Amino acid sequence: MNETVKRLLDANREYECSGTFIGDVSAKRREENAAGQKPYAVIITCSDSRVVPEAIFSAGIGELFVIRTAGNVIGDSELASLAYAVDHLHADTVVVLGHTRCGAVHAALCGEFEGVVGVITKRIKQAIGGETDAYKACVLNVKDGVCTIKKEIGREDVTVVGAVYDIVTGKVLLTD
Repeated sequence: MNETVKRLLDANREYECSGTFIGDVSAKRREENAAGQKPYAVIITCSDSRVVPEAIFSAGIGELFVIRTAGNVIGDSELASLAYAVDHLHADTVVVLGHTRCGAVHAALCGEFEGVVGVITKRIKQAIGGETDAYKACVLNVKDGVCTIKKEIGREDVTVVGAVYDIVTGKVLLTD
């Protein structure tokens, strides 16, 4: 486990125990980051309003580069955003963060593939195959995201890990 992943998990334990947001969002921090950002990690996560990466990892302004998409599905736009964070901002750690009780995973499990949302649910279904357990499906979806990133980014100097956030307990567990 690299130091950045350890830092994220340690910060998550703080959040899990305290239940409060302790990231620095002060005027001083805003001023310090006004000229540019240098996030220490990239978090690709679901758009779900119950998942707040900055709170989950006790991070303040400028610390995380967050990419959100329903079901944490990774397509061309997410890969381009990730490439920006890695190539231009020099982030060297990426976390694909799924979560329990994910509506997009649930929709894929229920066979909801119609309309525009079908773009997301079909991709999730492809990732989870015949899995019917919601938690296991979430983990498979995260692992698919990790594989996609590793394949498309293809950089040995970037650590890519998968994790699942439990929306009830606040705990983050690595998938590998």
